[in-house]
Amino acid sequence: MAGTRSSARQKAAAANSSSPTSSQGQSALDQSNATGAKRKAGSNKSSPASKRGRKGAKKEQTTIEDSMAIQPAEDDTKDSEMKDVPQEASTEASTAAGADTGDPSPADDKSIEKPKEGQPEADKEQANGSSGEQGLKGISSEKIDTKQDDPEKPDSANTNNKEDAVEESSKRDESTPSSILEKGIIYFFFRGRVGINEPSEVGDIARSYIVLRPLPHGAKLGDGPIADAGHNRMLALPKKVLPVSPKDRFMTFVEKTNTSIEDIKTTLSSSDYMTKTAGSRHTPAAAPIGEGVYAITQTGRDTHLAYILTIPSNVDEVQEGVGLKQRGSYATSAKNPTASAPANASLPKSAEYPQEILDEFRGRGWMPLTPKLLEYENTQFLLIGHNEGALEKATAPQPDDVEQNKEAPKEEMEKLEHEDDLRVEHLKGNDTVFEDLGMSSREYPKLQTTW
Repeated sequence: MAGTRSSARQKAAAANSSSPTSSQGQSALDQSNATGAKRKAGSNKSSPASKRGRKGAKKEQTTIEDSMAIQPAEDDTKDSEMKDVPQEASTEASTAAGADTGDPSPADDKSIEKPKEGQPEADKEQANGSSGEQGLKGISSEKIDTKQDDPEKPDSANTNNKEDAVEESSKRDESTPSSILEKGIIYFFFRGRVGINEPSEVGDIARSYIVLRPLPHGAKLGDGPIADAGHNRMLALPKKVLPVSPKDRFMTFVEKTNTSIEDIKTTLSSSDYMTKTAGSRHTPAAAPIGEGVYAITQTGRDTHLAYILTIPSNVDEVQEGVGLKQRGSYATSAKNPTASAPANASLPKSAEYPQEILDEFRGRGWMPLTPKLLEYENTQFLLIGHNEGALEKATAPQPDDVEQNKEAPKEEMEKLEHEDDLRVEHLKGNDTVFEDLGMSSREYPKLQTTW
């Protein structure tokens, strides 16, 4: 189990005691024996800066927006509409994901508009509506530099690597349940509309992003930044916000996969450009709004994306505004790229899966998301909200793991989050996001917690 969390996290959990997820999560933490004080929200505790990790050499990848082959119009602020997922498709996806669907009505009637070809990203997004196991275990030690914590089995390739906080442990690998298909570090960002450097409400957001950095199945975290293994993924959320109930079924896209941190930095950076109608326009850099640990889990036939935030230590109005919680989870369902769908609910270019993956759909329009599907650009999948107890549902122990005396998935997530908490505290506090991603805090907005 993870060590005792800070008083700040405990107070936050107590304030949300009406939520089954928060109360159960706090109870699990109160039983732990390890110590370690949590930093306060907004703290910027520093230690000697570590060198950044190696940057993976990857070929340039296009963004979802760049791949949209839409006829340009005279006025670059008038985009053609992309409606939400149709009700029948959304219901089928929810059934495939095993979600607590509640009301089978569509998630939202607000539109998601397609950007025009050649239009810069934030300007394109200005009209958007607002509101297994095989994947992880395929990450070899050749891809992710790790340090061996078992003295009997030293890893000579990583003996001199002091820049990576990731350490592999054979004991940790044995105790981690197989129902955790993948685990890692997760970052949440949003970008303001054109000309809005600091959004003051959800309506000022042009696009939200999730960055996933998978770790080996038996990994644990030590001190320092996470080195760049070139196995990073960037997900785009056109709805700008995250689902908070079963009625919310928001389409998400894999914009970049197996990419370097340098490539992600470029995508998240600011830019200036000229238009015929408005002259010079400024696209602001994306701002971080959260960092923590995640796990893609499997319960029966269903899969989930679960997370626990480390930064900020207490969620504030910005996080609440976009649907982020201290702990949360979403049911997930991937779209069959060969299934028919309205043009306004699909990307111009679909994910190019090999035949063996297409066969797994068995002719259905949707199937539970697994990590290997995230290895393909343009993969489309739904994030479906839960009513309550989201993390507990996603991390329920599975019979095979119980029989083999594996740790419960939630215990592994809490242990990883505790290690991340200590890493962040010893590194640069809330600025750890910049240290991890090799960003300059002078070039990107600070982590935002209030409007």
